[in-house]
Amino acid sequence: MQKIKILPEHVANKIAAGEVVNRPESVVKELLENSIDAKASSIDVYIKGAGKVLIQVSDDGEGMSEEDALLCIQRHATSKISTAEDLTSIKTFGFRGEALSAIASVSVFELKTERKTDEIGTLIRIDEFGKIFSEKGSFSKGTTVAVKNLFYNTPARRNFLKSNSTELKHIIETFKRIALSHPHISFKLYNDDELLFDFPATTLDDRMKSVFAENILDLAFEVKELTEYISLFGYIGKPTYLRKSRGEQYFYLNNRYVVSKVINHAVFTSFENIMEKGDYPFFVLFMEIDPKKIDVNVHPSKLEVKFEDEKEIYTFVQAVVKKGIGSYDLVPSISLDDETKNSNSAQLRFIDFRKTEKYDLSDRPNFSKDKNHSAFFSDEDIDRLFGNLNNEIKYTLPNSNVLHPFDEKEQKEIYHTSSIESQKGVESPFIVLLHNKYILTQIKSGLMIIDAHVAHERILYEKALKSFNANLPFSQQLLFAQTLKADPADIELIKELNPYLVKLGFEIKISSKNTITILGVPSDVLVGTEIETLLEILKEYRKNQQEKNLEITDNIAKSFSCKAAIKAGHKLNETEMRILVDQLFATSMPYVCPHGRPIVVKIPIEEFDKRFGRT
Repeated sequence: MQKIKILPEHVANKIAAGEVVNRPESVVKELLENSIDAKASSIDVYIKGAGKVLIQVSDDGEGMSEEDALLCIQRHATSKISTAEDLTSIKTFGFRGEALSAIASVSVFELKTERKTDEIGTLIRIDEFGKIFSEKGSFSKGTTVAVKNLFYNTPARRNFLKSNSTELKHIIETFKRIALSHPHISFKLYNDDELLFDFPATTLDDRMKSVFAENILDLAFEVKELTEYISLFGYIGKPTYLRKSRGEQYFYLNNRYVVSKVINHAVFTSFENIMEKGDYPFFVLFMEIDPKKIDVNVHPSKLEVKFEDEKEIYTFVQAVVKKGIGSYDLVPSISLDDETKNSNSAQLRFIDFRKTEKYDLSDRPNFSKDKNHSAFFSDEDIDRLFGNLNNEIKYTLPNSNVLHPFDEKEQKEIYHTSSIESQKGVESPFIVLLHNKYILTQIKSGLMIIDAHVAHERILYEKALKSFNANLPFSQQLLFAQTLKADPADIELIKELNPYLVKLGFEIKISSKNTITILGVPSDVLVGTEIETLLEILKEYRKNQQEKNLEITDNIAKSFSCKAAIKAGHKLNETEMRILVDQLFATSMPYVCPHGRPIVVKIPIEEFDKRFGRT
C-alpha cells in the first residue's frame, strides 16, 4: 500500500501559511507592503479585536482587473517578478506571491478592487469552506482587503496568540516602522473604530516627530554619507538618549525594514567608549545599495538579509557612525591615563564573591545596636528615606525655643542616627555619597561601595513579593488624581495586570478607551512621578516578557522595583543612606539586584596600602 501521498492543496496552503503569517501583525505587514507596491498615496488600516476579529487595509493605489484579482489569491502568483533573474534585482516589497494565498487559507477573506480607468470594480470573497465568489460592483478606486476571524480554521495556531494588548502592540510597532520609511504616504490606523494614528504625507523629519516625539531631533544627531556604491543616512540618538532595550533600532535597506546583526553590532561598537553595558543606542538608519549586492529572499517574512560583503558593510557603517559621533562633543571625560593600563603598578580589582551566611555581619557596615536587626523601621525613618520632604522643615520639641535662622545651633547633628551609639562609646563608621550615585562606607576589611539605585531596587523587589503574598494592599491616595491618555495597548495591559497593580498599591480607574485616572500609588513612588513611573513599569514588563519570559508576579515585582527605585542623581542625606544600607542587608540577597547586577563592591585596605606605597 502506498504510504507517501501528495497533500491536498488546501492542507498544503495551511502548512505554508505558518511561514508567512504567524500573528495578526504579519497580515498587517504584508497588506501594507502590497499597498505601497501598488503606488498608493493614502493607506488606512482598521483593526478589531487586536486583529483576531478584523484586519482591513484600504489604499488608493492602482487597483486590479477581475482577472488579476482572481489570480492574486493563488499560490505563487505575483506581478512583481517573472524570471529567476528578477530575484537578483528586487525593488518591490512583496515578490514571492505567497502572502494573499496564505492569508486567505487561514481566514474569511474579502478583496474589493477597482482601477482608476474602470467604471466598475471586482469583489472577491472566500468563505469558510474555501469557495471563491466573484462579483462586480462600484467601489472606491484602489484596493481594500478585509481579513476576518484569523486562524479560525487552525485553532492550534490561534491558541498560541498572545493577549490582545501584546498583539496590538506588535501591530502598532509594524505600522510605525512602515510609516516611518514612507513619509510621502499618508497613513491612518483605527482600533475598534477609534483613530489611533493619523500620519499625513510629509518629510522624514516631520514623520519622525509624529512617530516618536516632537523633540526627537533634539535628542539625536544626523549621519550622512553618500557614495556611488553605498549610501547611509539617518539619525542616531545622543548618549543622553541611550535605551535599556533593543526595541528602538530601525534599519531600512533600500527602504525595507530588516533586522541585521551586522548593522546593529557596527553601531554598538561605535559607541563602545560611551555606553555602559546594557545600554543600546536609538537609531533610524537608511541604507541604499545595489539590489544585486544583497539577498532579501532568505525567509518568507523578508526581515532577514544577507550582504555580498558583510565585512565591507560593517566597516562602512562603523566609520560613518563614528564620524557622526566625532562631530559632536559627546565623549565623556575619563580620569585614568592610558599609560596606567600598560603599567606594572598594582591596580584596584574586584574581590571574588564569597559565600556569606544570612546573619554573618562581620564585614558589613554596622549602624544598629543589634546585629540581627529587624527589617522594620519607624514611619519617621521611612519618610526621611523615601519621602519628598521639604529640607527646610525642622522638627522641634513642644517646649523648645525656636532658633533664629541665622543663630548658631548648639546641636548641628540633630538627625545623626548614630548618636545613641556614640553616647555609649561605640564608634559609628563614616558614610558619604559619591556623585549622588554611590554610597561609600567603612567596613572591617576596608571600603564598601554600594550602588544606591540597585540597592533600593533589591529592597523594593522583596517588598513587592511580600505584598503579593500578604494580599493586604496599601495605597497612598493622591490629593489630586492624575489623568493621562495612554496607548490602547497600554490600556489592555493595565486591565490584565490590575489585580497585581492593586496589591502593589496602585489604584487606577479606566475612564475611556484611551484615558486612565491614577487615584492612588504605592508609598515608594516619588511625588510628581506617578504617571511616568506607571508607564515605565508597563514598558519594563513588556521588555521582560519578550526577552526573559518571566512568571507574572516576578516580572511585575522586577518592573516595579526597577522603575520606582531612586535614580542616579537623587541626593540622600546621612540618615537616609544609613537606613538604606540597613534595609539592604536585611534582604535575602543584598549582593545582586533582581536583574543580576552587582550592588556591593569591596576594596580591601591592602589595596590602598599598595597604591600609597605602604607595603
